[in-house]
Amino acid sequence: MESQELARRIARLIWEKKGADLVIMDLRKLTSVTDFFVLCTVDSDPQARAVMDHLSEQLLTEAVKPWHVEGTTGSKWLLLDFVDVVVHIFRPDARSFYGLERLWGDAVFEEVNDQSYAHPES
Repeated sequence: MESQELARRIARLIWEKKGADLVIMDLRKLTSVTDFFVLCTVDSDPQARAVMDHLSEQLLTEAVKPWHVEGTTGSKWLLLDFVDVVVHIFRPDARSFYGLERLWGDAVFEEVNDQSYAHPES
């Protein structure tokens, strides 16, 4: 699966579990470390776990597994590294504190919202 397609697939899966402030950041012109960041905010530990479990379960059926996972229950920032796509699941205060959108402000941002996935076939 191509990295942009994977980033959008991950965003859709997060959206299904009601991840908020969902953004895909295209970093391909800025770094060789990864192609995309996918960022979202969750309100609780159970929601963070639900997002992580949903990603793992759904992507595993497509033979896509994270290379590395950081963060545990109770963490304010969870990270799933798919090499070309890195997923950041934040609690609101951690997202504000670390400010990845500010640090990578030169990236191309794609906001994901209800309009993005209003039609299941898109």
